[in-house]
Amino acid sequence: MRLGSEAPGPGAVRHPVFARYYARVSVGADARLGFAGVRGRLLAGLSGRVLEVGAGNGLNFARYPATVAQVVAVEPEPLLGRLARESARRAPVPVDVVPGAAEALPVESGAFDAVVLSLVLCSVRDVARALEEARRVLRPGGQVRFFEHGRGGGPAMRLTQRALDRTVWPALAGGCHLARDPVAALRRAGFELGPYRGLALPERGPRLPASYCVLGTAWRPDGTPDAS
Repeated sequence: MRLGSEAPGPGAVRHPVFARYYARVSVGADARLGFAGVRGRLLAGLSGRVLEVGAGNGLNFARYPATVAQVVAVEPEPLLGRLARESARRAPVPVDVVPGAAEALPVESGAFDAVVLSLVLCSVRDVARALEEARRVLRPGGQVRFFEHGRGGGPAMRLTQRALDRTVWPALAGGCHLARDPVAALRRAGFELGPYRGLALPERGPRLPASYCVLGTAWRPDGTPDAS
């Protein structure tokens, strides 16, 4: 079944200037700053049906293993959604790109073996609600693969991150926040944390407020799928 649609959904967000900038620089970041290798580790070993939340311009699609039967990719920004659909046509596995918001995923409950969160929790409007939705759509025991940036560094860097979040950064960076803690948010949402590790990107060079990342796995506990 093909789910793809080009019509913006009710959760659409519009950041046309940032979307154009992101589409241009993200390709270079994959090639030169180490993001490509992290994406490969993020997706390695996945199988079955996968939901990717906040697919951006679809840079993950080429790295899904052949064991994945289907990817449903949700992207709320119209320009990035169009670019993601172009990437989906070149993907080695079936990928359907649909509009929608992380806080109201347009898919059925308990239907996915894995949810992929890749540089998305920084910019969602409501992190707790987005993770509730991730739990809802996962089958019991299903996994979350996450590659996120957030709070890190020493006291001076964390102060800088908080100051930027309160002032110019979200407006300049498409709603992105620098000082969120994705691991703590997953734990609060009731996920069981598996292995994860912090990393800094780029691996070489100065540490910037957006350099502090975490890569890991979490699981939805066994039990009755959430109905909400």
